[in-house]
Amino acid sequence: MKHIVWSLALVAGLAGLSGGAAFAQQAPAAAAPAAAPAPGGIQSQNIFEVKPDASAGPKYAEQTNGERAKVQPGNNAPMWRQVGQGVTGYSSLPTTQAPEAGNLIQPFVQYPGSRVTNAGEAWRQVRNHWIIPYGAALFAIVLLALGIFYFVKGPLGHEHPDGTGPRRIERFTPFERAAHWANAFAFIALAISGIVMAFGKFFLLPILGSTLFGWLTYALKNVHNFVGPLFAVSLLVIILTFIKDNIANRADFVWLAKGGGMLGKGDHEVPSHRFNAGEKGLFWWGITIPGIFVVATGLVLDKLIPGFGDVRGDMQIAHMIHATLAIWMMALICGHIYMGTVGMKGAYKAMRTGYVSEGWAKEHHELWYDDVQAGKIPRQRSASQPAADAATASAGQQPAQV
Repeated sequence: MKHIVWSLALVAGLAGLSGGAAFAQQAPAAAAPAAAPAPGGIQSQNIFEVKPDASAGPKYAEQTNGERAKVQPGNNAPMWRQVGQGVTGYSSLPTTQAPEAGNLIQPFVQYPGSRVTNAGEAWRQVRNHWIIPYGAALFAIVLLALGIFYFVKGPLGHEHPDGTGPRRIERFTPFERAAHWANAFAFIALAISGIVMAFGKFFLLPILGSTLFGWLTYALKNVHNFVGPLFAVSLLVIILTFIKDNIANRADFVWLAKGGGMLGKGDHEVPSHRFNAGEKGLFWWGITIPGIFVVATGLVLDKLIPGFGDVRGDMQIAHMIHATLAIWMMALICGHIYMGTVGMKGAYKAMRTGYVSEGWAKEHHELWYDDVQAGKIPRQRSASQPAADAATASAGQQPAQV
């Protein structure tokens, strides 16, 4: 009996050991996933996979500001989305006084030379990427070309003794000279102030400093604004006064075909009337046509034309036209100033005194000289001759030959 009890106890102990071993073998396999150590540190996540719960809605991007406030308080993205698209909001200011008071950002446009972006940024791109750099390049090319031409050809024409008495020819009347100089002084004031405002930060600001340059620019801006109307009136007078002598004729095509005689080896100029084809081209394409647009856009920028210049879009378009054509005019008139001073002998004196000698007239404007000699054009066009000339003629003195 005793042996039977011990046998049963031994069998039970062996069974318990084998079961425990089996459990020990199975337990790690079952508990292995839970026992894996978690990685330490801050974990990253793809930001494009992170979305607020409200964004799961199918019309999340179309929600109004009120709807968005219910699901995401403080998120006013719809309002700023509309602001960026140029939507005009409410303003208590009357539209007549502030038509864009409720509009913070202009709608998207594409000006020539800009990307598709809001109008303010598009205007900035046109100004800074096109008008300023290419305008400066045009000035540099024109000044370099005039310098090369001067050193290669020198002043055109010959020295002629001043004609006196009835032998000299009145080229410009006192009224014509007054109109020319009034327009010239106004244009120079506008050109200098405009150049400083457009290009001054590149060549004056580093020298003068921000304070002095700021005051200078502010003063020149006011000069620009007040001289503009004077230029507009004098330009109209210039156009009406000289238009009749700047109509193209057959002689102008001959002059253009031969380049005015300035590109050849000889120094004989191609015959022309009172103004040659080059001067007529300057009158139309350097003064009249661009001048009308420059004046019109300048008046818009000054808000002197009712109904224009009240909104930013009008001002931006007006400025781009104004700056582009003003630079074009200044570049061409640099050539006019050159020819009227150091480029042609006797040209400056003709505009200063109004008179030229017969020799000068025959050399530079032979067809005009022939008409004067034939009596088709009066030698003295103003009301009266100077007293000195009258005294010389009455005394029977012989005029100087030219």
